[in-house]
Amino acid sequence: MPLLDLLSREDVWEAFYNYRTSLICSKNEEKELRGFIDRRAYGPVCAKIASGGTMPLPRRAVISKMHSGKKRTVYIYPEPENTVFKLLTWLLLRQYDGLFSPNLYSFRPGRTAKDAVRHLLAVPGIRGMYAYKVDISNYFNSVDIRRFLPVLEEALKDDPELCRFLCGLLLEPEVRDGSGLLTEQKGIMAGTPQSSFYANLYLKELDRAFYERGIPYARYSDDMIVFAPGEQEVHALAEEIRNMLAEKGLGVNPAKESFSAPEEGWTFLGFCCKDGVIDIAPATADKLKAKMRRKTRALARWRDRSGHTGEQAAKAFIRVFNRKLLESPMDRELSWSHWFFSLINTTDTLQAIDRYAQDCLRVLISGRHTKARYNVRYEQLKALGYRSLVHAYYEHEKQDDPEPSGDREG
Repeated sequence: MPLLDLLSREDVWEAFYNYRTSLICSKNEEKELRGFIDRRAYGPVCAKIASGGTMPLPRRAVISKMHSGKKRTVYIYPEPENTVFKLLTWLLLRQYDGLFSPNLYSFRPGRTAKDAVRHLLAVPGIRGMYAYKVDISNYFNSVDIRRFLPVLEEALKDDPELCRFLCGLLLEPEVRDGSGLLTEQKGIMAGTPQSSFYANLYLKELDRAFYERGIPYARYSDDMIVFAPGEQEVHALAEEIRNMLAEKGLGVNPAKESFSAPEEGWTFLGFCCKDGVIDIAPATADKLKAKMRRKTRALARWRDRSGHTGEQAAKAFIRVFNRKLLESPMDRELSWSHWFFSLINTTDTLQAIDRYAQDCLRVLISGRHTKARYNVRYEQLKALGYRSLVHAYYEHEKQDDPEPSGDREG
């Protein structure tokens, strides 16, 4: 049955609902999806697709990347089209998962980003290998659609109706921008549900080339890492990756391109692995500290401007970071602790982050950066609601909670 025909089936929507709510899912998301299905709000969209009607244009938005001031462009379809496209992507990723090599880990059923790290750690002799880690520069939006469409058409040759529909969306030159329209090259449209499938698909031959040669390698969307027994060999593989990307019209991000020797360990997807120790990557910890530093400055200004107490400013800091680090967020992603705790086997970086957070709180309470801030005792921080990451980690170890079976798609 063509995948587009499944979009109007109640049993398919119920299966999708069960999947979404089986993962970490906010009550608000669960309620919205339940209402969408119960109202059959997908009906008009499915009818429009079936009749060949024109889909609404996506909205162009520029957002700040987390932990940095860098901007990225995303495209957002209106509801309910976006929800229907989420279901379609869920179906796509299952129907065509057989196209992908085992060394691809992004947005696949039953796989997580942490599986990539686990599988690499299991490679015999990995501790003695050299590594090359790289990110693709602006991957999603820099894909040349003229190069991508033949890849999509080949993958979906068994479902020409679906292929025509998706090609039509990709070939639409206009997007909504504010109150007007804009014509631009938008690649595979970062931010849209289907882009996760497209990102997997476009570089599947690169993944397969390394898999078939038995080379330790992993890709998660636009992040890649490859290993070799010698320095010369890893540089040769790096050049091979650059050349293969260039053939696809893509380039690497020089700021996120790095080589590491065996004694240095390697980092991937926010984790640092060295001599069997798995920790949070230094860059990841630095970004979190920078976020804490910015929040401390903002709350200090709020405290001084509004006449609030240092304890009130500290409570606000604690609320923000307890929610971010330790609780299930409302943005439909895993909490920070859930992401890292199930894989790391040391508390070294957690201790450093704890010390930094406590220092921020002491500055907010005391209003001083001098040694006088240490008059604020740890017990006072706990009384305000502060929760130590190290303590939370050991609690997590005791519980040994199972993690979701796969990363979110769409």
